Amino acid sequence: MTYTSSTVRVPDVAAVPRHIAIIMDGNGRWATQRRLPRVAGHTRGVDAVRAAVEACARRGVEYLTLFAFSSENWRRPNEEVSFLMRLFVTALEREIGKLHANGIRLRVVGDLTKFDAKIQDLIRRAETKTARNTRLTLTIAANYGGRWDIMQATRKLAEQSALAGKPVDVTEESFEQHLAMAYAPEPDLFIRTGGEQRVSNFLLWQLAYTEFYFTDTYWPDFDADALGHAIDSYTERERRFGRTSAQLEPQSQNVDPLPC
Repeated sequence: MTYTSSTVRVPDVAAVPRHIAIIMDGNGRWATQRRLPRVAGHTRGVDAVRAAVEACARRGVEYLTLFAFSSENWRRPNEEVSFLMRLFVTALEREIGKLHANGIRLRVVGDLTKFDAKIQDLIRRAETKTARNTRLTLTIAANYGGRWDIMQATRKLAEQSALAGKPVDVTEESFEQHLAMAYAPEPDLFIRTGGEQRVSNFLLWQLAYTEFYFTDTYWPDFDADALGHAIDSYTERERRFGRTSAQLEPQSQNVDPLPC
């Protein structure tokens, strides 16, 4: 299944965000404040991931996307990158059974060719094992970048044109079918922990009409209550998608919204 861009059609809006995307920032600073090595923060961050998944499943969120490792994170110290790779393997091995038992589907998006064979095999097996689960789709963005995503989709369209022997008709719908997350609706709510207020090359196409929520809380401390505050903030907002407030009133009377 593919979804239509919010700049083409107004999506349904519900009190609970259908799709939440999170940049899990602040693991290293959390550890530094406690005079611990940075890797201790990443280890603690795995617990926060588990809490976020559980909280989203309880609240009826359908899609949760977590930015675990960006295409720019390879620039970090080699020791930290190596630890993150080992942590990724450990988390896949330990958590996949729990995810499957709880009806959660796992997807991993990004340029996975940069990972070693063991990680790629674990990802394939985890995705296959959970493919039929429908309670929540958990997406891990690993070696992912928004610009990479747009470029790889563009290359696929160019390949289609070459095979057809003529330019293909490029529309928003045809383009986004080739994005890494074509299987998910655009995020309703984007959360970034750790105090920074930028998107850092995350889901550049998909965040066009997403509501943003920034918090100073470091990711290891971002628990179910913190997620609840973010969702409460989202609930209080008016999502107009280019329309006026007056145009939203018919929605409460079950009247189709006016087009953009």
